[in-house]
Amino acid sequence: MKKILVIDDEPGLREMVHAVLTRRGFAVIEAPDGREGVALARQQQPDLILCDINMQHMNGYLTLAALREDPATAAIPFILMTGYADPAGMRYGMELGADDYLPKPFTPEQLHAAVEARLRKAQQIREAAERKLADLRDSISLALPHELRTPLNGILAYGELLSSEAASLQPEEVAEMGQVIAESGRRLMRLVENFLIYAQLELLGTDTERAAALRQKRTEQAHLIVETRAREVANQFGRLEDLRLELQPGVVPMAEEYVARMVEELVGNAFKFSKKGTEVTVRLESTAQGCWLRVKDQGCGMTAEQLSRIGAYVQFNRKVREQQGLGLGLTICRRLAEVHGGALTVESEPGVGTTVSVQWPTSEAATHSQPL
Repeated sequence: MKKILVIDDEPGLREMVHAVLTRRGFAVIEAPDGREGVALARQQQPDLILCDINMQHMNGYLTLAALREDPATAAIPFILMTGYADPAGMRYGMELGADDYLPKPFTPEQLHAAVEARLRKAQQIREAAERKLADLRDSISLALPHELRTPLNGILAYGELLSSEAASLQPEEVAEMGQVIAESGRRLMRLVENFLIYAQLELLGTDTERAAALRQKRTEQAHLIVETRAREVANQFGRLEDLRLELQPGVVPMAEEYVARMVEELVGNAFKFSKKGTEVTVRLESTAQGCWLRVKDQGCGMTAEQLSRIGAYVQFNRKVREQQGLGLGLTICRRLAEVHGGALTVESEPGVGTTVSVQWPTSEAATHSQPL
C-alpha cells in the first residue's frame, strides 16, 4: 500500500484528501504545517508528498527545500498545492525540485490523477535505475575478474617457468617469455592507471582549487603529441597502414599527459572495434572557437541505446566480442574534456562506424570555465 503524506494547515482540505485517497487504497498521514511535515517525512518515508504553499511558520517552498537537502527524503515525489498558481511561483517551486503543481480547488478525480501520475513516474525512474545498476553489476562481474587475472596469469606462469627452468631454456625462449611478462605488466598498469585517473577526475568535482590549477596547463605542440601517440597505438595493433593523420598545429588547454592519454584511449578504441584494413582517421584542427580532436573509424558502431548508456565500467557485447579494459576509457576522456571546459560527443551507426569528437574552448574560455 502506497503511503501519502498530506501537509496543509486547512483541516477541511486534509480531511477531504484523506477520504479520497483512502477510498483509492492509499495509506494517508497528515501534518498541519511544514515543520511537522518535514519530521513526518523523515520518520515515515512516504511514497509521495502533497504540500500546500501558504502555511504559517514554514511554507511549502521552505518545506520542499528542507526535504530536498536531506538525502533521506530528497527523492520523494513532491506535489505543491496552491490557489495562487502564478508562473513565477511555479517556476520557483520547480527550481526547488517540485515534481508537479495541483491548483486549488481540485476535484477528487484531479487529485487522484495527479497522485497516480507522480507515483507512476517515480516507479519508472526506480525501474530504470535498477536496470542500470543491474547492468553495471553485470559489467563489473564480467570485466573485473578477467582483466585482473589475464595479465597476472601471464606474469605468474612465465615467471615460474623462468625461475624453475632457466638452465634448460634457449635465449630466444627467455626473450619471448620476458616479452609476455612485460606486455602483461603494461596491461595491468594501464588498468590501475585508468582506475586512478577516473577516481581523481570524480573528486575534482568537489575540489575547485585543484580543478582551476589543472585548467592552467597547456600543451603547446599538441599535434606532435597526437601524432606520436596515435602512431604508437597503431603500431601496437599492427595497423600503421590503416592510420590516417590530419593534424594542424594548435594549443590544447590540457596537460600533455592527459592529451596523450586521451589520444591513446580514443585511437585504441577505434582500432579495437574496427577490422584490419579499414581506415582510422585522427584529425586535430584549430579554429577561433577552440581546438578539435576527432577520431573516426569504420568499425562495428553503436546503437542509440548503447550510446545513451556509455559510462564507467560499461561495455557492450562483451559476451560475444573479446574486449580489454573496464570500459573506463571513453568516460575518462569525457570527464577530462568537461573538467577543462570542453565537451566530448559520440556519433555512431551500427555497421558503419563511430566518430568521437572532443572540443576544447579557447585558452581564455577554458581558464574561466567551472568544474562539473
